[in-house]
Amino acid sequence: MAKSVDTASSAATDERAAQDQGLSTYVYGILPEDVQVSEDARGVGTPPAPVRLVRHGEIAALVSEIALDRPLGTPDDLVAHQRLLDATAAEVPVLPLRFGAVLTSQEAVVDELLAPYHDEFVAALGELEGRAEFVVKGRYDERTLLTEVLNENAEVAQVRDEIQGKPEEETRQARIRLGELVNQAVSVKRESDTQAVLDKLAPLSVLAVVRDPSHEMDAVHLALLVEKDRQDELEDAVEDHSRQSAGRIELRLLGPQAPYDFVATARQEGG
Repeated sequence: MAKSVDTASSAATDERAAQDQGLSTYVYGILPEDVQVSEDARGVGTPPAPVRLVRHGEIAALVSEIALDRPLGTPDDLVAHQRLLDATAAEVPVLPLRFGAVLTSQEAVVDELLAPYHDEFVAALGELEGRAEFVVKGRYDERTLLTEVLNENAEVAQVRDEIQGKPEEETRQARIRLGELVNQAVSVKRESDTQAVLDKLAPLSVLAVVRDPSHEMDAVHLALLVEKDRQDELEDAVEDHSRQSAGRIELRLLGPQAPYDFVATARQEGG
């Protein structure tokens, strides 16, 4: 993205061409109006569609044209959608639409999206200026985790010993009980480990959100809104905690990303 302004005649020509071809407009997110999309930027579709901006006042919608006679929301579409927004968020503030929105035309983008919510979008973009989302994911080493649970939970160890060496059909209820006990123990550990990481990283972030686990072996799943000039500090802190957790939790830092988790909370935090 770079500072620039498109001409009105070019936008009108593109609009007429899209309508002539029976295309609708797919919206990725909202940006400040004083940016320009790279000529090689591509979005959803096969082949990937060129991306442009629809401007109104101080904001713009990041869009591409799409034919509605094709399937929408395929895995490739979702990857292209997120990749475009993450690349944008690395350079300028962006309010992402998680799954995109389809409107009949670029004129409808202005009339139904940009004009009615102009002031709210301007305020939210201001609060995201210089910030991006980072995601911290931690995955337990399964063997280490189960060893901890057995050593720390006498009931788990007792039930495990009771079913060892016995036929599965004779110990069905005990096995169900064992699974419940292990899940409860893992939930307690996950809460504790998440809090430990949050305590370490919260001072480096503006806002933090605890995400639901995406896998049964998830130890940590956090979204952080971070000032971009503190990215190095964040990376060092995650690496330090990863070293402390080596052999127990594999910790990863993802980002910068579009601030999906903060498009509402950033507005609240700004008052």
